[in-house]
Amino acid sequence: MIVGLGIDITEIERIEVAQAKRASFAKKVLTPQEYEIFLGQSPKRQGQYLAGRFSVKEAYAKALGTGIGSQVSFQDLEIENDDLGRPFFTKHPRASQYQAWVSISHTDSLVMTEVILERRQVHGK
Repeated sequence: MIVGLGIDITEIERIEVAQAKRASFAKKVLTPQEYEIFLGQSPKRQGQYLAGRFSVKEAYAKALGTGIGSQVSFQDLEIENDDLGRPFFTKHPRASQYQAWVSISHTDSLVMTEVILERRQVHGK
């Protein structure tokens, strides 16, 4: 059963400006593993990657109904990509309760993300 849906749209340039003003911005948004991936990207790809991770974490918080900060932080959430490039959560605070489905899409200027939280089935129920 779906228990939450979160959608976010982020301007890539806004995230690039935030990172340019405060070099620690990426470390605030990204987990250490995500930050290592970020550092290995070209400058253009860094902006897309950081904006995508920022946006998907915002979408997760919206699906949860809490927003970033009250019950979930950027560091509580980590996203990787599988061999085909599909994003998936490697950690999120409600992993024992919910399966999190994620989609990330971007143009040159915008990133759009969606997170669906689905209640995990309990055997026999």
